[in-house]
Amino acid sequence: MLYNHAMLTGMIFDIRRYSIHDGPGIRTTLFFKGCPLVCSWCHNPESQAYQPELMLHPNRCIGCGACAAVCTSQAIQHLDGTWITDRSRCDVCGRCIQECYAEARQIVGRSYALDEVMSVIERDRAFYDQSGGGVTFSGGEPMAQVDFLLELLKACRARGLHTALDTCGYAPWGQFKQVLPLVDLVLYDLKLMEDERHLRYTGVSNHLILSNLLKICKSGVPLRLRLPLIPGINDDPAHLKAAAQFAADLPGRPPLHLLPHHNSAGAKYTHLGMSYSLTGISSPSEEEVQSAVDIFSRAGCTVIRGG
Repeated sequence: MLYNHAMLTGMIFDIRRYSIHDGPGIRTTLFFKGCPLVCSWCHNPESQAYQPELMLHPNRCIGCGACAAVCTSQAIQHLDGTWITDRSRCDVCGRCIQECYAEARQIVGRSYALDEVMSVIERDRAFYDQSGGGVTFSGGEPMAQVDFLLELLKACRARGLHTALDTCGYAPWGQFKQVLPLVDLVLYDLKLMEDERHLRYTGVSNHLILSNLLKICKSGVPLRLRLPLIPGINDDPAHLKAAAQFAADLPGRPPLHLLPHHNSAGAKYTHLGMSYSLTGISSPSEEEVQSAVDIFSRAGCTVIRGG
């Protein structure tokens, strides 16, 4: 299919420059909006929905009422001395954002044109060249907007930029076959080995994810595994040993980055009007992290903390 580059757009919720945790060197990371998974521990809940969302910061509100004055959908009402937003009425038009002097209201996610994104990427070429960095496509899930992703990858390849794809792996293999020739590095999530547990905590089966992982490893494209360590969900020795054996048996035995869970995203759920199910879960202790490292190391995996 042929695309008009001037018309092709993608939904992005953040562009982070000078990133050092999403691949080698200094990078620009693009966060695509929308994900087929709904992970209980998701640190970026604003990445899940495929459309722009209203994020509220009540602690910043000065109670001026300027937002309500311009809200044509009457979603903002003054009740019991507090300004209340009815999200079911809100059409995310953005008028209230423009009038909010205190920046208590924010729209997360907007449509970007291909040339607009590449303009941002090109600003830091000097840093990529000096550090061996490049561009990382993250999310959400970049594969959920595969047409836009492909054109961005082609544009980066034409400019000689290193590219990394950060993916949950839940996409048809045919799409990966299109994308992989344009990718220099894959960052791949390995969350849960048991299908039933994976379905419970992410909303989808892991069959396609594990199948795609094996195929990518066989393709020869450099790959790094990423395993979030979530207390009470995937940190039990039985699961870690199963994950370690699976990782050790993969072609090329890719390195595994262990990512200890933290609860810093809880406020985001509140600001988006979402519930957060892991409020009672703390970060794993140093001893728990080291225990997980030891399990993967004994299986023959190269383990890196963080990143």
